[in-house]
Amino acid sequence: MQRIYLSNVEEKQAICFDTGLDPRSFARTKMSQSLIECGYIVYPDGSHEVWKPSGVNEVNGSMVVWGTPFIGDRLDLLLANLEFSGLEALQTAALHGALYWFRAKMLLGDTYTTLNPGAALVICEDGKDPKYPKGCVFFSPPNLSNRCLVVEKTESQTKPSGEAASAKQRKNKKKAERESVSEEDVPLLDRYSCPDLTGMEAAAFCAGAMLYKILVKSNPYPSDETIFQDMREGVFLPPYLYAPGLNKNLCDTIQSALLLPVENKRTGESGTEIISKLLNTLLDSEGKIFPVSSLFSQLSAEENIRLEKERKRHSLIQNISVRTRRFLTRNKHVIIGTAIAVFFLLIIVLSTTKSVNSRPTTEGMAPDSVIVAYFDAFSSLDHVFMEACIQGADKSDINAAVSLYAVNKTRQSYEMSDRNSFIPAKAWKDLGKKLPAPNVFGVTDLSIEHVAGSEEDNMIIYRADYLLWAPEEYSISRSDIITLKRDRKNNWRIVEILRTEK
Repeated sequence: MQRIYLSNVEEKQAICFDTGLDPRSFARTKMSQSLIECGYIVYPDGSHEVWKPSGVNEVNGSMVVWGTPFIGDRLDLLLANLEFSGLEALQTAALHGALYWFRAKMLLGDTYTTLNPGAALVICEDGKDPKYPKGCVFFSPPNLSNRCLVVEKTESQTKPSGEAASAKQRKNKKKAERESVSEEDVPLLDRYSCPDLTGMEAAAFCAGAMLYKILVKSNPYPSDETIFQDMREGVFLPPYLYAPGLNKNLCDTIQSALLLPVENKRTGESGTEIISKLLNTLLDSEGKIFPVSSLFSQLSAEENIRLEKERKRHSLIQNISVRTRRFLTRNKHVIIGTAIAVFFLLIIVLSTTKSVNSRPTTEGMAPDSVIVAYFDAFSSLDHVFMEACIQGADKSDINAAVSLYAVNKTRQSYEMSDRNSFIPAKAWKDLGKKLPAPNVFGVTDLSIEHVAGSEEDNMIIYRADYLLWAPEEYSISRSDIITLKRDRKNNWRIVEILRTEK
């Protein structure tokens, strides 16, 4: 249902604006202020007159603002007709209406008017309105027309499916009827206006979008869900690919207009310059509009095939790029968090790998050398190297070394000194000192005897006899049967210790 229409009021023709509000809502939302809001009628010669509402009536429970009639065509309906027919006559009518609108916007200059094509009426034929000549444009009052267009949009979205509309649709409709409308509502219903632009830049963008619709017969931003994001990112198919043969200068100017919201893709032309270029391209020296057919040139079959391939390739690349960019933007916090987690995990893995690689091994050592190194490490409390010598054997020696190592570190901490609390017994004895002695620990008098096995069999058994000295205690005589095998890296390691103490 159209909310901006011509009708008879008080026995004379008038243009009416049906707000869809009952008297109480009309008063509560302060829509009565629209009675002092003005519109503009722009003549082809550049002059204009101010249009003001004459009154308000209640019609079928809805408050309708009315005023002096303007018998023109709504520009949005001229554009909408292109979706239902490929007739050049409809395309020509829409082009004429759009060009009259462009010229009127240029003539009004900085005077504010709404950009929504639904709020503009144009006279495209001589004699349609005896008072106004062909080329006149009526810019209706912004807030009043926006209110009517919002109601129209709401009604189109809440048409019943089957027997009744859904509860959510009815709720949205009632909400729209209750609330007043401002210019901020335009982006919700007008795909020809970008909410980020103002002044002549906004008008130039609107002009480019309308010409794209007229000449390409498709909206540059067909998706309702991402329309404003597409506008801000410049996501549209270039007109020369969508309408092969279209005048190159016209294609470039339309593209410049549609790129105005994209900061890093703007051509540097102002809104006024873009609209001027459009008018100069579409009008001849006498101010007459070129026929639509004259804006296209005939292309060869090879050129059409080439452009079709380029269009498909451009669409594919653009879709992949847009989806990837928006996915990254939409999930940036998750991606950043994941990247940080992976970074720290990588650090931990690298640190662990480095730590593992830096651990001592028995690589290159003979079996008897492993036994000697094991007991030397036991004496010096080097439990890390003792671990490298052991593979599955009893770890009581390692546990004893770890306990004494902890005691040593605790003493160093309390005494704030790097001096070791325990001296290896063999080093003490080699200095000619007597055993036992305070703070002396370790193995002396170590002797190793081969018992069985060979290196060729990858298993070998030794008997190790030695004295174990503890601080301030007498020695303990031990005899260990030690079995060694090669590990996966072919290094000899102790797999079993059978101990006898005397």
